[in-house]
Amino acid sequence: MVPKPTHVFDRDWEWEALTSFATGSHAEVSFGVVSGRRRQGKTFLLRSLTEALGGFYFEATEGTNVELLRLFGMALARHSGSPVGYPFADWRDALTFFFSLPKDRPMPLVIDEFPYLMRANSAIPSILKQEIDLRGRTHGGTSNARVLICGSALPVMGKVLSGQAPLRGRARLELVIQSLPYRAAADFWGISDPRLAAMLHAIVGGTPAYRDEFVAGDIPSSAGDFDGWVARTVLNRRTSLFREGRYLLTEESDIRDPALYHSVLSAVAEGNNTWGGIASHIGHRSSDIAHPLNVLEDCGLLVKEKDAFQSGRTRYRIAEPLITFYQAIMRPEWTDLSLGFAAEVWERSRQRFLSKVMGPHFETLCREYALRYGRAHFGEGGIGEVVAGTVADPANKSRIDVDIAVLGVAHAGEARAVKSLGEAKWDKVMDLRHLERLRRARDLLAAKGYDTTNTTLACYSGAGFHDALRAEAKRDPAILLVDIPMLYGNA
Repeated sequence: MVPKPTHVFDRDWEWEALTSFATGSHAEVSFGVVSGRRRQGKTFLLRSLTEALGGFYFEATEGTNVELLRLFGMALARHSGSPVGYPFADWRDALTFFFSLPKDRPMPLVIDEFPYLMRANSAIPSILKQEIDLRGRTHGGTSNARVLICGSALPVMGKVLSGQAPLRGRARLELVIQSLPYRAAADFWGISDPRLAAMLHAIVGGTPAYRDEFVAGDIPSSAGDFDGWVARTVLNRRTSLFREGRYLLTEESDIRDPALYHSVLSAVAEGNNTWGGIASHIGHRSSDIAHPLNVLEDCGLLVKEKDAFQSGRTRYRIAEPLITFYQAIMRPEWTDLSLGFAAEVWERSRQRFLSKVMGPHFETLCREYALRYGRAHFGEGGIGEVVAGTVADPANKSRIDVDIAVLGVAHAGEARAVKSLGEAKWDKVMDLRHLERLRRARDLLAAKGYDTTNTTLACYSGAGFHDALRAEAKRDPAILLVDIPMLYGNA
């Protein structure tokens, strides 16, 4: 096991996966793919890997085929100690030398931003595949290279190993670098107040780059400093974070009409999270938004989640909290923000932040809690999914929205187990009415054939619980109350 460098925060299992791949004892060449949305620390991890193991790292840039080939040759020359760059005739010549670098031990060879190479020369995946095959097990394993390609363009990276792609079936490692989990994000920012941590996460999420590279280590000192921090960082026209919510969209190469895509994201940020709701909000027919929805989903900016209890019904949510904040708070006030009126804009937008950003984000945190940290509360057996759901109540001609539905693993011929039904309120003290709504949903689902024998009824609150609800929870072990300290593991 290669010790993780002290400057790498968290990422324990990612580091173990990378080092196990890079130091594997098999004689033949190995190939792996690393991907993930921008700013999540992929490059940081891969540079740390090559530094720890003496490997080679090359980061491609936008450019022509000839220019990139020259830059690749210069990088290989520096790694090999040559005073001049290697004048490769073509990419086959370059990759042949590339695979010859490792001699007496396995060595990681990293090509970052691989989609730029593919854009400059579409034949590179095929050439890479042929070089891998030439040195594979069937040819005597003539290289112990550990080749890793990496990229942030998720639609492109998703196609590298899919369908009839040349490299399909060649990868021994496929690693997706995600945002930090919300508890790890709080530790990364050095935030011990769970309420402050939740509000901060609603803006910057678990993206590591935002702390140091975008706000230069400016961290809110307390919950009382949160308003000031928002005004002096994310709403401050002089910081890099100010325009990041816009750049995250425009950086995606598949997006041809930014205005339409911004409108779609704005609709979702406003709470219009169904296909029809989005189309109606932006004044388009439902059929007209199929393409932008698919592109945003492929880019990892939108997540489509099916309704737990309504077949065919899906909801969309924005994957990057900063985009939600930009669409809900910054975009409507862009003129005043551009003039430097950050404090005034935030003063009149704070209530909107609580309703349009913090409330929905708190529900997302609660679903992550149920999936990642709260499993012990939901009985034995695996978790099939944790999503929101809608339960029809015909008798009352209404429906019950379940914010956190924890479902068991589906087995053919068996009733689907409902492990938990939960409701989340960020700024409301929860009482027995919320519990009764969950009980009604449980009974309706039981009548529909779901297994609700051991269903936990969960109330998640950022503002606390009335005494009557606390007393009911003490009496009934099937009732779970989750407050902010418990959400962050401080209970």
